[in-house]
Amino acid sequence: MIKEKTLAPKFKLHSTNKKEYSLKDSVGKFVVVYFYPKDDTPGCTIETIDFNKLLPKFKKLNCEVYGISKDSLKSHEKFKEKYKIKFDLLADEELKVLKKYKAWGKKKFMGREFMGIIRSTYLIDQKGKILKVWENVKVKDHAKEVLETLKNFTK
Repeated sequence: MIKEKTLAPKFKLHSTNKKEYSLKDSVGKFVVVYFYPKDDTPGCTIETIDFNKLLPKFKKLNCEVYGISKDSLKSHEKFKEKYKIKFDLLADEELKVLKKYKAWGKKKFMGREFMGIIRSTYLIDQKGKILKVWENVKVKDHAKEVLETLKNFTK
């Protein structure tokens, strides 16, 4: 796990806005980066829709939101269109950023162990420092909790 109050690992990934997104593009703003296992699956859809619903409130607090998975840009674009997602999704098909952020690791499901995406979220401040880390996220009310945490940092 990456420690809070340390600099967020820098990265560049292809985005659904047809450009490459780099963390340094968001200097001066808060950033929520959430890692999710797969486009258009039940938990990931709930989490993404919840962040989308709260997006105006995040924006009011000068905060951008980005979802990252190992799905392709094509998959992200379909997912984004289907649910009218208003923020960008980033494709990490080579797992580089997932590994940097410790969001790729051993998972257990029905007694089997396998490598996969560990649902996690990072709240990053305007200077690129990690304010808060959520690991093994439960999707219900997670976006709300991230927003409340952000509000506390902006008081």
